[in-house]
Amino acid sequence: MSDRSPTLDQLRVFVAVVEAGSFSRAAEVLGRAQSVVSYTIGNLESLLGCALFERGRRRPMLTEAGRAMLADARRIDLLTREMAARAAGLTGGLEGEVSLAVDVMYPSVKLVSVLQAFAAQFPTVALDLQMEALGGVLKLVLDGESGLGLSGPRESWPDPIEAVAAGAARLEAVAAPSHPLAQYQGAIPVAALREHTQLVLSDRSRMTEGHNFGVYAAQTWRLGDLDAKHRLLLAGLGWGSMPEHIVEPDIASGALVRLTLADRDQLIYPFALIRRVDSRTGPAMQWLIERFAVPRADRSVGGHR
Repeated sequence: MSDRSPTLDQLRVFVAVVEAGSFSRAAEVLGRAQSVVSYTIGNLESLLGCALFERGRRRPMLTEAGRAMLADARRIDLLTREMAARAAGLTGGLEGEVSLAVDVMYPSVKLVSVLQAFAAQFPTVALDLQMEALGGVLKLVLDGESGLGLSGPRESWPDPIEAVAAGAARLEAVAAPSHPLAQYQGAIPVAALREHTQLVLSDRSRMTEGHNFGVYAAQTWRLGDLDAKHRLLLAGLGWGSMPEHIVEPDIASGALVRLTLADRDQLIYPFALIRRVDSRTGPAMQWLIERFAVPRADRSVGGHR
């Protein structure tokens, strides 16, 4: 192994080849000739004293050493990008536009309140606001289409994502008064829930593909729009869970009936404020981060400043 250390450029080329799945595609992404990419990887392997990719395969396959080095390469790359982004945020001045992606479950009263204050504080800054369900917020932030996101729950976050708690919403399991489940006295057993069509919010981004959140029924209707789900619930076409702040008036008026589930006391939908660690954070974006993030001492359900 050489006494010299790998360069940041070499590490980024290594990560690009892995993520692109081929030397030729990595060359396109990096805007370089394929021979340059191959030469860079060869030099990196010489410096490290080990092969990173198995030779003789149609697609580049990592060796055991390559898999071990990849985690380090990604960490170093992210750290340098984060440093560059922080420097850009400190020296770039006020942004012309900020982009925000918000989970459709997020309480509208809180969102509107923050954005009203934002408009007053930064009248010259344009806002690009997108509403998405489930993994849609994460995809927009990962792809760089939104600089900041208020995302729903996730078991773990990808390496480029920094996440902090941003409160939670209570969900209510509800059905129309005419629905059979609305006739139950007391807690409804899981077996009964399975027998009736459940209306489920679907993820158009495919980020949560293969994962079901709070799905009981054998038969489901999946909808990509929360308002459509609300309307179908009111029409008695199924049962399902909705944010408390949306269905509270319906429950009060009798248009919907609250269902008590036997297997849990309450349904909680936590939010996280997410951004890429390598994204620039200017004054307006930092202002939004401070308003949406929930202080550690106030992380109860629905807790906000």
